Amino acid sequence: MEAVPLSAETRSVLGRNQMKKVRANGRIPGVLYGKGTDPAVIDISRKEFEHLVHHSVSENVLVDLSIGGGSSSTHLALIQEVEHHPLTGQVLHVDFHKVDAEESVTVVVPIETFGEAVGVKTSGGTLEHVLFKAKVKALPKDLPAVISIDVTEFQAGHIMHLGEIPLPEGVEILGAKEIPVITITEPRVKADATDEEGEDDKKKK
Repeated sequence: MEAVPLSAETRSVLGRNQMKKVRANGRIPGVLYGKGTDPAVIDISRKEFEHLVHHSVSENVLVDLSIGGGSSSTHLALIQEVEHHPLTGQVLHVDFHKVDAEESVTVVVPIETFGEAVGVKTSGGTLEHVLFKAKVKALPKDLPAVISIDVTEFQAGHIMHLGEIPLPEGVEILGAKEIPVITITEPRVKADATDEEGEDDKKKK
């Protein structure tokens, strides 16, 4: 995952009234924290942040956070949590988690599919997307924004499990490997016919 540049300013004054003033000036209050460092209270441009999120393919965004105000510094960080107003949806606060470029981190990544499964196209099966997110571990630069699965060759009756997902080099998927992710169910008519044949065989016996 490529880090996106984002600028921030430090805030020395805290409190609810101060945060209202920050938002009124077109900025978003936030905090940067991480192992071995004291939390830094910051604010960022609302316009810049919303543009960044709008052009991201998932919730996981890696940023080069450049903090001005006093002694300038740059930190590699993941957007950890975004607080929204319950009614308007406006971003109220952002938490950034500082990471080390040389240390693996764990994030939850969305799972998407592409292509039309042959089991759906020619056999009348139904694609069922069972698991929509997965936890992965990798160096920040190797983190995938999304896991994309090509279902084109999936036949009716096929099941892809968590442990069978093809992943980029350096990425480890976490969780029980036998969990189903994508299934192509058999056509209902065929399934009913199979059940009826089974019943007929029992009667003959």
